[in-house]
Amino acid sequence: MKLLAEQGNAPEGFWLRAEKQVGGVGRLGRKWESPAGNLYCSTVVDIRPGDPTPSSLSFVAGLAVYTSIRSFLPGAEMILKWPNDVLVSHAKICGILLERVRNQIVVGIGVNIAVKPEIEGRAVTSLAAEGATIDAAGFLDHLSETFAAFVNIWRDQGFSHILTEWQKLAHPVGSTVTTSDERGEKTTGKYAGLTRDGALCLRKADGTLIEIHAGDISIG
Repeated sequence: MKLLAEQGNAPEGFWLRAEKQVGGVGRLGRKWESPAGNLYCSTVVDIRPGDPTPSSLSFVAGLAVYTSIRSFLPGAEMILKWPNDVLVSHAKICGILLERVRNQIVVGIGVNIAVKPEIEGRAVTSLAAEGATIDAAGFLDHLSETFAAFVNIWRDQGFSHILTEWQKLAHPVGSTVTTSDERGEKTTGKYAGLTRDGALCLRKADGTLIEIHAGDISIG
């Protein structure tokens, strides 16, 4: 998709799906396991004058993936985890990565549909493992429509509306979270909501309130 975007051949609303993926990459350059049967797709969003900050599309993508998964797992225990993870039964089920190419954002999404890869030190699940009967192509049909709807909300009602909807589905305020930055340094505190630009607010044990703009978190 990046190559198509660089060539100007990826209009907004266009989706590309791979049956298999070689050399998949997740956040912070991590390897993303890509067994056959799972969903590996990407789309593009144009950067238009007046749009919210492009990086906020991470929350849009998270909401779209959550909503699509919920439609196939209506009774599952699910939460959104900052910044763009979806957890089902306390286990990771998707990966989302944003990259800017010229005046577009390439949104890469991977969802474990049929297979849950083994990842050392991390609980992972899939739609099939949770009891859903849907294939990657069918899931993408739902996801593409849901994503377009949330992009329209993002543009028409603003990022603040997206954040409000995201926080309704996320780990509750007061949850104990541990953040880890690119250097592996960890900070533990209580989740205190999000800033207007989507940064995570963390209240440390001494009462200090800090903002986390990048990194990973674990809950509990």
